[in-house]
Amino acid sequence: MATANTGIPRRVTRGIGFGIDIGGSGIKGAPVDLSTGALRAERVRIDTPQPSKPDAVAEVVAQVLQHFGRGTGTRPIGVTFPAVIQHGVARTAANVDRSWIDTDVDEVFTKRLDRSVHVLNDADAAGLAEARYGAARGQRGLVLMATLGTGIGTALLIDGHLVPNTEFGHLEIDGHDAESRAASSVKEREGLSFKEWSERLQRYFSHLENLLWPDLIVVGGGVSKKADKFLPRLQLRTPIVPAELLNDGGIIGAGLHAAELG
Repeated sequence: MATANTGIPRRVTRGIGFGIDIGGSGIKGAPVDLSTGALRAERVRIDTPQPSKPDAVAEVVAQVLQHFGRGTGTRPIGVTFPAVIQHGVARTAANVDRSWIDTDVDEVFTKRLDRSVHVLNDADAAGLAEARYGAARGQRGLVLMATLGTGIGTALLIDGHLVPNTEFGHLEIDGHDAESRAASSVKEREGLSFKEWSERLQRYFSHLENLLWPDLIVVGGGVSKKADKFLPRLQLRTPIVPAELLNDGGIIGAGLHAAELG
């Protein structure tokens, strides 16, 4: 493994932001120190309602926000969502109710919270956070982030600027959807050793670097805490490193995204 080469002057966004990260099983949020990327209070997590329809999810988002009271400040709220988000509208629905498809997610949350809300894809939020505060901070050129979990989420950044809604977890490789072979959930379901799973990751990341020629690959998801068991096994020309912000990346990236959009 290698570390990122710095080169971009560090941008600093000041003040306190607020991020909420929506997942299939939990909705969590916290205030974020925008100058450092640190959480300003312990995050709050509430189970995602089942079924996870828009009104029910919006109500839980409101509960998370209300927990912090005035600590949320007056800036817009950033919210991650497990879907392709195109101009605030969900075009897919991963691990949430399919009634979200073609729903204006920004509008749903803005109406319920009565304040400005900016929504983005969950992997994109984690990528933004790593580019500003984590493993890819200061990295010039092209950065690919891949989150290995139930599926594979990806984020692509050029000189720290996000190219939204990449779905490289769904590339077809050897006749299979990539995440159906290489997600960490597949490792657990099939009982693969780290060595066996690394062979699948090698195929996946080799394919990606041949398509994109990135300058750095960052690997996130809960399994990144065990990066020493699989990243050193990969033989890539691209430096590949574990994410630094772990499960807080979505919250941090959402807060940053909303603050910068205003």
